[in-house]
Amino acid sequence: MALLDAVKVPRPGGKGRHRKRLAHLTADKAYGSKANRRSLRARGIPHTIPERSDVQASRARKGSRGGRPPTFNAVRYRDRNQIERAFNRLKQFRAVATRYDKLKSRYEATIGIASIIIWLRAKPDRKKP
Repeated sequence: MALLDAVKVPRPGGKGRHRKRLAHLTADKAYGSKANRRSLRARGIPHTIPERSDVQASRARKGSRGGRPPTFNAVRYRDRNQIERAFNRLKQFRAVATRYDKLKSRYEATIGIASIIIWLRAKPDRKKP
C-alpha cells in the first residue's frame, strides 16, 4: 500500500517527527482484499473495511474452513460519508475532477484553492456596516 507510505501525521504541539502509523483506517469495499488487510495487520493499523458480498459468499461456501469474518464497526464506517462528501465538493471544480494540472505541486495548489473557496462559501455572512 504505497499510499500509506506517504502518510505523515503531525504530532500535537508541532514538535517531533511525524507519525507514520495511522491510529485507524476506514476504507470502502474496494480495499478489502486479503493482501490489504494483511498489510494493515502487519503495520499494526486497526481498520474498518466492509467485506464484499462475493467474499462473504465464498467464506460461507467453505463452511468452518472459511474462517471468521473480519471485524467491522458500522458506527465508525457511517462517519466515513463526511469524507466522501468533502471529496465530492472538491470534484465540483473542473480542474480538480479532470486533473488538468499534471504536476503534483500544481495539482495540490489547485486542491488548496478549491478548499479555500469551499471554506469561504460555508462561512456565515457577517453583518455589513
